[in-house]
Amino acid sequence: MGGGDKPLREEVDDLSWAEVVDLGKTYLRIPAALLLVEAFYWFITQPTNTLGLIQESEAWIWYHLTELIYGPGSATLSEYNGWTTLVTLKHPDFWADQIRLYVSDECAGVHEMIFISVLIMMTTGVPQRLRIKSALVACGVVYILNIVRLLVLYPLAISGCVDNPNMLGCEQPMHDFHAFVYQWGFLIVLVIMWLVWFRWVNAGDLIRKENEAGKDKWKFIYRKNWSTLNKSILIVAILLIIGSFTNVLLDDAAMAAKETVDMCEFYSSVTGECGEARDAWSQEIQSSWSLATLGFLGIATNVIAIENPHKEEEE
Repeated sequence: MGGGDKPLREEVDDLSWAEVVDLGKTYLRIPAALLLVEAFYWFITQPTNTLGLIQESEAWIWYHLTELIYGPGSATLSEYNGWTTLVTLKHPDFWADQIRLYVSDECAGVHEMIFISVLIMMTTGVPQRLRIKSALVACGVVYILNIVRLLVLYPLAISGCVDNPNMLGCEQPMHDFHAFVYQWGFLIVLVIMWLVWFRWVNAGDLIRKENEAGKDKWKFIYRKNWSTLNKSILIVAILLIIGSFTNVLLDDAAMAAKETVDMCEFYSSVTGECGEARDAWSQEIQSSWSLATLGFLGIATNVIAIENPHKEEEE
């Protein structure tokens, strides 16, 4: 056993720093991409109901399937903060006969869709068209699984309230399930989905063939040649980011609404004036975040370009 360790040590010692860097790029790009996507997702979901249309579609499907599966009168669908995302579960054993739940941007499943899409798109060697199709299918699967998760909440809530009818918090099994899914459940499912896909497309052999092919592959680079269009888009993007700040800071109505909101929170007030101020301030923040998001996307898509390895050969 002792003699077999020496060649291994010599092989490791022969690695140059350039090779170490290349290994780091190969094995760390997926976690790095996931961190960047996490930051971007956090950025776009700071305002409430950023994904309002998706939230409404899931709430609508959740409500109708609940009525279909568990019987008429088991749920109602109504507005919440201006969006039709509030689903109220109804049962005689619930506290006050109802549990009010709404589909937030976190509940929309987009976070999970982005996660599995990044895993698939960052798997090199697999043809790009296949990766795109696979990511779209995976997003559809996540959407369906998220609907199933929502449908399970009703029987879980009943299971806790049957033994303790009309008791505040009797639906705790439902909350426990919800917490587990978001802490570990979806992560486990997504990783399993990616591993199954990895095996299905035979990605291991494809990656090996790509590595054997050498440098003949597309890659992201910093843009070297700037056309007039690129410069114009960059200027517009910077103006959008500046406008996102001035949209709030230089708007007297927005700042007045913020002062009212701060005062209402300090005094724990829930008057109609407080509600209007919160809506006005939320609207201003949402529009500013949208402008900033467009600006950063414009900068990113102009600074980063895709290098075609065959372009120089064709020229």
